[in-house]
Amino acid sequence: MEYIFSKLKGDKWIWIIVILLSIWSLLAVYSSVGTLAYKEGKGTEMYLFKHLFIVVAGLGLMYLSHKLDYRYYAGISKLLMLITIPLLLYTLLFGSKVNEASRWLTIPIINQTFQTSDLAKLALITFLARMLSRKQEEIKDVKKSFIPIMGAVCAVFVLIALANLSTALMLFGVSVLLLMIGRIDFKQIAVVCLGGAVLLTLVMLLGPRRGTYISRIQGFFQTEEVHDSKGSFQEDKNFQANNAKIAIATGEMFGKGVGNSVQRNVLPHPYSDFIFAIIIEEYGTIGGAVLLFLYIALMYRCIRIVTLSPRAFGAFLAAGLGFSLTIQALANMAVAVGLGPVTGVPLPLVSMGGTSILFTSVALGIILSVSRNIEELKHKEELDVVKKPAARKVVVGTI
Repeated sequence: MEYIFSKLKGDKWIWIIVILLSIWSLLAVYSSVGTLAYKEGKGTEMYLFKHLFIVVAGLGLMYLSHKLDYRYYAGISKLLMLITIPLLLYTLLFGSKVNEASRWLTIPIINQTFQTSDLAKLALITFLARMLSRKQEEIKDVKKSFIPIMGAVCAVFVLIALANLSTALMLFGVSVLLLMIGRIDFKQIAVVCLGGAVLLTLVMLLGPRRGTYISRIQGFFQTEEVHDSKGSFQEDKNFQANNAKIAIATGEMFGKGVGNSVQRNVLPHPYSDFIFAIIIEEYGTIGGAVLLFLYIALMYRCIRIVTLSPRAFGAFLAAGLGFSLTIQALANMAVAVGLGPVTGVPLPLVSMGGTSILFTSVALGIILSVSRNIEELKHKEELDVVKKPAARKVVVGTI
């Protein structure tokens, strides 16, 4: 174990948290894919090995990402933005529809779906970090700083929101946080928020998924059973949320035990959107609290990297990517416990998925690259301190 960690640079606690979440993910996914395997006539082991392959691939990408000096991501971000916006537009027009949403592109030959919003999150945050760090001397200038930055934010927000409003809102929130950290004028940030509210209203009222968005919001505020004019009970709009609450309530303090979930056979997506509810059912409230603690600890380590980073770009990268992962995790948990409408946002590193895990791993690798740079600079400073007294002794001796 000591040899392995000697090869892993950057914040060791982040590596430990990621490994713990990955192991927990394998257990939770294997426990919750039984119904999916039955419907598709496949064995649960097949899904386990597929998920294991993705987790291992994610760890590999994380390792490679953390080995690359984070300053190279400034140039890569520009290229990613040039690719992302046309790709999002292409997905809206010609993407594969899953659950009435055009969020995926099917990769030829391997026939695997690819969620372009995952790439967009990484591209926008790295691009914002680059722009904010380079525009610090003229950060209050509307033409040189504000308009170019907000042009990118609004374009990505609208293109994602038309198919995936929850992801777009979280990304917009992270962008606003970065603008605040980046010393953008508060009046300009207020304009951004107002513009975002207008765009949000237009998407919800005129967008292609307006019916779904309005239905989910109405369902969230619906507290009583709804009957038609004849008194018959209508379809429950809160079916998923209600069954998630049942899973959490029956889990009690210590849970039913690993693999003993009952609601996994009822919930439509127990292995992704509502995996947190299944975890609480099996591991209890204590298990849910431990999982929440791991994400909070991850955010704490990211904030620590932000405070120690000597360069603005590294600090913005660690802040933006760290906030993005943590907010997504909290949003998924909030939906599971009934604190928000159903969103379809996966739990980072835990939910079963392909591109979500891979891009989350790359984001964590970039954060670790910033941390690795901090360690290298600290080590260099320590060497310089050791060498300087030795050099003075030699000089005195020659005299």
